[in-house]
Amino acid sequence: MRKEDTIAFLIETKYASLRTSEKKAADYVLEHMDEVMTMSLSEFARRSGVSQPTVVRFVNALGFDGYRAFKFRLICEHGKQDEAGTVNVMYGYEVTGKDELRNIPARITATVIRMMEENLKSISVDTFENVVRAIVNAEYIEIYGVENSGSVCSDLCTKLTYLGMKCRYYEDPYMQCICAGNLRERDVAIGISYSGYSIDTVDALKMAKKQGALTIAITNFQDSLISRYADYVICSTQEQFLYGKAIFPRTAQLAIVDMIYLGVIVSDYDRFIRALDRNSELIRHKAYQTD
Repeated sequence: MRKEDTIAFLIETKYASLRTSEKKAADYVLEHMDEVMTMSLSEFARRSGVSQPTVVRFVNALGFDGYRAFKFRLICEHGKQDEAGTVNVMYGYEVTGKDELRNIPARITATVIRMMEENLKSISVDTFENVVRAIVNAEYIEIYGVENSGSVCSDLCTKLTYLGMKCRYYEDPYMQCICAGNLRERDVAIGISYSGYSIDTVDALKMAKKQGALTIAITNFQDSLISRYADYVICSTQEQFLYGKAIFPRTAQLAIVDMIYLGVIVSDYDRFIRALDRNSELIRHKAYQTD
């Protein structure tokens, strides 16, 4: 590989234009290149002595879309590819061309278990209770999210609707923004974004907060941009997923949705069980009856 094609050369050419904090991240990469390849975003930020958003700004300044793309480039550059020339790394999960199909179910299950254990460590019980109370007392609830978070938004909206709550989620980000502009003080807005930097989701939650609604963010990073516009932030693992990120972040987010759903039910058990029974009866004819 030519020197001008390496990460080190790229950092050196961009170094003068970096901010002071970003230069600290750059220095750490240059001195610990091999170690960085195996580090999560949070670990890299901690060891280099900067914040996670600073790391994101640093890799963006180098021309990468995010830390995932930056780390993948490092791995490729240092010859960590398999024979086919690729290596896919998810949450503690490496995939190579030599993997056997029969081992995938067990490995995925073990990976999810580890991730959920980390997920629990990142959730503040006090924040969780405040989020549940806010949702229960809301006049109206709106949910914002795009791309991979869309399925999570839909799941949360469906669950809250089943409980008889006034809840809405539009896939169209334009509609999300318009609806956010019509919220009021007794309403609740929930923004779901793994990175916390999705433009449409952040802007919708920012608009909702401007309108006086109580705002909630479900994200992976405590210090992400969306957190600035949230009254309450629920974080998942705080880990960075290098590849295949559609799988594991969604799993963590769906678990948080289930926590909120059950939390709402427990907060006023009789009320919400009646709503569930009523709505289940309304759709009973939609399922074939067993003998």
